[in-house]
Amino acid sequence: MRVWRKFFIGTATITLLGVVAVYGLEAADRAWPPPLDKAAVISREVVDADGQLLRAFATPDGRWRLGTKAADVDPQFLRMLVAYEDQRFYDHAGVDPWALLRAATQFVTNGRIVSGASTLSMQVARLIEPRENRSFSAKFVQLARAIQIERRLSKAEILDLYLTLAPYGGNLEGVRAASLAYFGKEPRRLSVSEAALLVALPQSPEARRPDRHRQTATAARQRVLEREPVKETVGEGAAEQAALHPVPSRRLQLPAYAAHLAEAAIRKQPTETRHVTTLRRDVQRGLEDAARAAVQKLGPKISLAMVMADTRTGEIIGEVGSADYFDASRSGWVDMTRVNRSPGSTLKPFIYGLAFEQGLVSQETVIEDRPSDFHGYRPRNFDMSYQGDVSVRQALQLSLNVPAVRLLDAVGPSRLMMRFRRADVKPALPIGEAPGLAIGLGGVGVSLKDLVQLYAGLANRGQPVRLGDGVREKPGIDPADPLLEPVATWNVTDILSDVLPPQGSRRLGIAYKTGTSYGYRDAWSIGYDGRHVLGVWVGRPDNGAVPGIAGYATAAPILFDAFSRSGIGITPMPSAPAGAVRVAQADLPISQRRFSMTASGLISASAREPAPQIVYPPEGARVDLGAASGGTPEPMTLKLQGGRAPFRWLANGQPLSDLSRRRTSEWLPDGGGYSTLTVIDAVGRAATVRVFVE
Repeated sequence: MRVWRKFFIGTATITLLGVVAVYGLEAADRAWPPPLDKAAVISREVVDADGQLLRAFATPDGRWRLGTKAADVDPQFLRMLVAYEDQRFYDHAGVDPWALLRAATQFVTNGRIVSGASTLSMQVARLIEPRENRSFSAKFVQLARAIQIERRLSKAEILDLYLTLAPYGGNLEGVRAASLAYFGKEPRRLSVSEAALLVALPQSPEARRPDRHRQTATAARQRVLEREPVKETVGEGAAEQAALHPVPSRRLQLPAYAAHLAEAAIRKQPTETRHVTTLRRDVQRGLEDAARAAVQKLGPKISLAMVMADTRTGEIIGEVGSADYFDASRSGWVDMTRVNRSPGSTLKPFIYGLAFEQGLVSQETVIEDRPSDFHGYRPRNFDMSYQGDVSVRQALQLSLNVPAVRLLDAVGPSRLMMRFRRADVKPALPIGEAPGLAIGLGGVGVSLKDLVQLYAGLANRGQPVRLGDGVREKPGIDPADPLLEPVATWNVTDILSDVLPPQGSRRLGIAYKTGTSYGYRDAWSIGYDGRHVLGVWVGRPDNGAVPGIAGYATAAPILFDAFSRSGIGITPMPSAPAGAVRVAQADLPISQRRFSMTASGLISASAREPAPQIVYPPEGARVDLGAASGGTPEPMTLKLQGGRAPFRWLANGQPLSDLSRRRTSEWLPDGGGYSTLTVIDAVGRAATVRVFVE
C-alpha cells in the first residue's frame, strides 16, 4: 500500500504542477526565464585552415567544454542517443507523458526506479541549472524549465546544447571533449562501440569513467547496446560486435599544437571563442615532432624555432616558436620566430642576386677569395682559411665571406637594403649606423619570420611575398617591384639547389642556405622548393654563445628532417625564364670572365677614365616603342658616357651583341614590361638602369 500511495501522490503532484506550469507559462517566462547564458561559456578553440582543432583552452571554471553542433557529430550516434534517452524527442513539447507513465508503472511494479522519464530537454534544463536534491519540487522546476526551453529553442538547438553540456567525467563536458579525450578523434566518425559508450557516460559520469572504472563503463555501454530501440537503430548483429571491443583505459590529452600562435590569436581577438589560423595541422604536427626530436640532441638552454610558408598564398602553414613551451630551462615560452637575431650568411644569396642582375658576374666568373682590406674592414672565412681563385658558383655554395663582401662593395649595401624593403623586411641596424659591408655577413638584426619572407621571394621567381601572421592575411606587394629579376633569381636558385645535403640527410630537391652568427650565437638554415619555404633557427633565447653551433652542422639536419616530416610533397622548381642559362667560363664575355674589383672597391689604377654612366634611357623611364599603338616596334637607342671601351650591353642579364667600342647601341625588346639594362666597360665597371617598355 505504501508503494501505491507514493505512486498516486507523485503522479498527482507532477500532473497538477504540470497543469499549473502550462497555464502559468507566459507569466513564468517573463518573471523567471531559464539561464541559457551558461551555455555561452565554452572553451576557446584555435583551429587550422581546414577547421581541425589545434588547441583548446579550458573555461574560467576549468572545464573542457567545446562548442558542439549536431553537424559535428556522427549521425548514428545521434540516432542511438535519441533511441536510448528520448524516443519521442522530436514529438513532445519538453515533457513526455508516456515516459512519465512508464516510469511510474515500473516504480510501482518493481518497488524501485527502473527507468527515468527525463527527456533530453529536461536534461538540458538540469545541465544549465543544476540542483542538489532530487525532490518533487526540483523535478517540477526541471519540467517547467524544459517547457520554457522548448518554447524558446528549436529541437536542433536543444540537441546542440545537450551535445555541448553533457558531463563525461572529470572536467570533460560535451561529446567533442569526450571523444577527443577517450578516442583521440573528433566525433564525426564513431564506431558503434564508441557511440554506445558516449551515450552511456552522461547518466553517471564519475562512476562510469572508463579511465578509472573500466568495468562499470563496460557494463553501462552494454546496457545501451542491449536496449531494443538501439539494436533496431544500429542494425542486426552490430550491437553484438560492438560489445566485443574494449573500452578505452586512459584519458588522452586534447590537441595542443602551435602554443605561441594560439596565444597570439587570442590576444589579437580576445572576444572570439573560435580562432581560425592558416596553419595545417598535419604540417604543424610534423614540425613539432622534428623539433622535439632535435632538441634531445642539443645542449641545455638551447631552443629552436621554425616557420613554414606557402609562397603562392603567403600563408604560414606551420610555425614552432620553441621546442617545448613549458620547458623553463630553454625559455620555451619565448616565441623565437619574431625575435631579431644576427642572420649570419643567410643574406648572401641576395648579394649574389644583385650582382647577377647588374651583369657584374655570371656563375662561372672567377672571383678572388684572399685576405682583403675594405677600408679597414677585414672579413675572414668561417674556417679561417682561403680558397684563392674560385668561381662565383663555388663562392656562394661554400659561403665564402671575402667574395660576398667584394660583390656587396660593388652593388652597394644601400641597394641591398632597398631590395629588402621591397619585400617589406626592414633589418635592424645598430643605432646611428648606416648600412655597411658587415650586413653581408650578419651585421644586422632579422627575425626568422622575416628571413622566411625574404626567401619566399626567391621561391616565387623573384616576386616578393608578404607573409600573413598565421591568423589574418595581409595584402601582397605590388608585383611591379621585384625583389630580384627572374634571371638573377634563377641563377641563385640553381646554385643553392646543388648544395650537398648535410651528413646523414638525403637529397630532397630543395635549394637551401645556412648561416652562423658571430660568436656562435645563432645557427640558421633556410630551404625552399617550387612552392614552400621553411626556415630553422637554433640558439639560446638569452643570446648566449653556444660553442660549436653552426648552420650546416646544427640547423641544416633539422631543416631536412622537418621538410620530410611535414608531409609536404616537394614541388619542382620553376622552369628557367627566357635567357637564363649557365655559360662556361671560356664562353663568357671577357668582362665577365673575372671579377676585377679590388678590395678597396675601386678599379685598378690603369683605368683613368670615369666609370660608365647610362644617359639614355634614364632610370625609371617609360619608353613607348610603337607596339602599344599597333605599329611595328622600333629598336630602343642606348647611350652611355664615360668608361673604357670596348663595352658589353646586357638586357635582363643577357648579352645583347658582341663587344662594341661605340657609346651608342640599339636594343629591340622581346616584350613589354620592366627590364634591367646594364653596360660593362673593359675593366669591369658597370652601370645599370631599370625601365618600363610599353
